[in-house]
Amino acid sequence: MQRQPSAGRPSQPPPDPADRLLTVPNVLSLLRLAGVPLFLWLLLGPHDDLLAVLVLALSGLTDWLDGKLARWLNQSSKLGALLDPAVDRLYTLSTLLAFGIRDVLPWWVIAVLLGRDVVLLLSLPVLRHYGYGPLPVHYVGKAATLCLLYAFPFLLLAHDAHGWVGAVAQAFAVAFTGWGGGLYVWSGVLYLLQVRLTVRAARAATG
Repeated sequence: MQRQPSAGRPSQPPPDPADRLLTVPNVLSLLRLAGVPLFLWLLLGPHDDLLAVLVLALSGLTDWLDGKLARWLNQSSKLGALLDPAVDRLYTLSTLLAFGIRDVLPWWVIAVLLGRDVVLLLSLPVLRHYGYGPLPVHYVGKAATLCLLYAFPFLLLAHDAHGWVGAVAQAFAVAFTGWGGGLYVWSGVLYLLQVRLTVRAARAATG
């Protein structure tokens, strides 16, 4: 005989799939996160640029793979939406600081790129004040990060190599750094515009 639910005890709603923590894409993102200190140590410790580039390439591969798997396996989650861009920013931040210390990039370029992130970070308390979390990553920001991740190996190669190899690497490094840096700053401007529109809508909703 099937037991009927007792009166006054509402049935529990099914768990939201977006609240899942242990998913294949999230595990890949955590592995990428674990690679950040290794990548930074390879750049600043033994100066093993080849292994550092290999770690960066594996990070880019798993970044592409976890996005694909999230769609194929229907395992998109709130944690993944926060973790994935956070790991990208950590790789970008650690690489820029290491490149500044090793004189691979001038500090003024690093200051511009990091200043963009500082400004966006300062917008988070404003969003939280109106009940919002971080806004979704704009596709321009994703394209900027991709260009910068392509630029980093060429910057290392241009710094270490000589002759025509160094010249070719320098050309690609300048191109990808210019495109990535420009898009990175522009994506920050777009994000601030989104913040402004969100705050304006929140104020209008509250009268």
